[in-house]
Parts: sequence; C-alpha cells; structure tokens
Amino acid sequence: MSLVLVEKDAGVVTLTLNRPDKLNALSAELLKELGMALHGLVADPELRCVILTGAGDKAFAAGADIAAMSEMTPVQAKQFADMGHRVGNSIESLTTVPVIAAVNGFALGGGCELALACDFIYASDKAKFGQPEVNLGVIPGFGGTQRLARRVGAARARELCMTGDMVNAEEALRIGLVNAVVPHPELLPRARETAKKIASRGPLAIEAVKRVVARGADVPLQTANELEATAFAALFGTHDQREGMRAFVEKRPAKFEGR
Repeated sequence: MSLVLVEKDAGVVTLTLNRPDKLNALSAELLKELGMALHGLVADPELRCVILTGAGDKAFAAGADIAAMSEMTPVQAKQFADMGHRVGNSIESLTTVPVIAAVNGFALGGGCELALACDFIYASDKAKFGQPEVNLGVIPGFGGTQRLARRVGAARARELCMTGDMVNAEEALRIGLVNAVVPHPELLPRARETAKKIASRGPLAIEAVKRVVARGADVPLQTANELEATAFAALFGTHDQREGMRAFVEKRPAKFEGR
C-alpha cells in the first residue's frame, strides 16, 4: 500500500498521507515516500499548486510514530529529526509553486510541523493543532519551535511548545496559525478552489511572490523592498506580463504560458 497518494488535476497535485488506521502518523517510511513524491514534482512543468492533506476523517497527521521513537538512541533520533527537516525543506524548496495544507483533523507534533512548512493552511472545523512533545520529555524535532514562532510569534510559540496544549481550529485562526476554517465536508473543495485559482494566474508572478516573501522575511525592510522592486521590474520582460496586461485592456481572460 502506498503511504502517500498522488492525484493530479489540471496542474494541481494533491498529496494525501495514507495511514488512516494510524492517524497518518509520520513513520520513517511515510516520510521517505513523501520526500520522494515531493522530489518527483520538481521536474513537472505543468505543476501550478500542491495540496497536502491526510486520509480519513480524523487526522492530517497525529504526530510522529511514538512507538518507533520510544526505542531510539540519540544518534537515531538525530537521523529521524534530519529526515523530518528534509521533508519540510522539500516542501519549502518547491520555489515555483505554493503548497496548501488542508488540515482535516489532528495536526499534532510532526503533523503540525508538516503543515507549518506549507505556504498556508486551511483547516476543517474539526481540526486540532499542537506541539505536545513536552508531554513525552522531548521537544519538537521537525522545525516546530522555529516555524511556529515565525507563524504566530515567539511568545505564543513558547506557550504552545512549553504547555503541550492543543488548540482547536477557531483558536488556530485567531492566533494566525491557519488562514481559514471551513466546515469539514468543504475543506478539500475549498483548497482545490483556491489551488485552481492560483493555477489560473501568471505562474512567473506566483513564483516571484513566493520567492520575494521568503527572502524578504529575514532581511531589513529596505532590502526586502528592493528585492520586490527588482522582481517586479524583471517580470516586465516576460510574455506573461504582456499577455496579462493586454488581456486586461481587451477585457478577456489571460492565457499565461509561464514565459
């Protein structure tokens, strides 16, 4: 059985974590398969957006596989953490397309960390988020302390990582962890609607937005604004810019070609 299901529809790829009987817990095998699936997307010229979700109605991913972790040595734990970081980095390394996390249930520990690596998160009204690792005597190991702080602020990240508390979807929305909360049956349709909307936009412009936001986050504002101005200007040398503006003037849909 494949641990990651891959479905493509008109430039939108949906990756589904497929261990529903284990609440999609992130075993080493699942992480390896997810990494391979992400690597396989890099060379797809038709790719415009990716959706990451979990199989079943209960969980996006309810953390790493604790039964497997319980017997790990420090060396093995470091190797496992490195594997989780590589997957998170692979998500962020899809520099030309956005990745939407569609969180359909529990997103705890490694599951929350996986969602945090995505560009933005849509949550089912049944979703719950948390970094409960302190309850096990450890800390997040797949980037949770860092990406969570960048998403919701350092003080809120400390609180969540130090208490191990879960938050429901509405609280996650309030603190800025997720972008939207939708009724459970509408989660994937909402994610796909947004993905198809993004897929219809100029792909070079989408790539530029993703690149400039990422690079600008860790530099002074003046430097970040210069990155934006440079990327803005460069797009004026593309076919897509000419087509997009011509289509606007002519009051017709643009036909972007990614060049």
